[in-house]
Amino acid sequence: MAKLLVVDDESNIRLLYAQELSDEGYEVVTAASAVDAVEKLQAETFDLAVLDIKLKNESGIDLLQKIVKERHSLPVILCTAFSCYKDDFSAWLADGYVVKSSDMQELKDEIKRVLTKKQKAVG
Repeated sequence: MAKLLVVDDESNIRLLYAQELSDEGYEVVTAASAVDAVEKLQAETFDLAVLDIKLKNESGIDLLQKIVKERHSLPVILCTAFSCYKDDFSAWLADGYVVKSSDMQELKDEIKRVLTKKQKAVG
């Protein structure tokens, strides 16, 4: 199954996402910061990344731009509590955008959609 990188500065969110997405059959690695995420991206291969936009020391948008520049084939889903970023030009670099909710079904559906699209593109 696919290997996901989840980046969020809130430990409870990382734990929730790791549990829920593991239950869906994904291998989940979490990162608490953009720096942590970059280190994991250099050390491991991922099929998809889920990024929070509001991180403590660096924005998820900045991390998204680094990923697009250095790992352009890695699909990224932005998952944030703020819907206003959907209109931010930089957010358009992401393959998906989900507003955080207590119901994780939208995120799960978006992950499936993006991974399916990636598989079709690869062949």
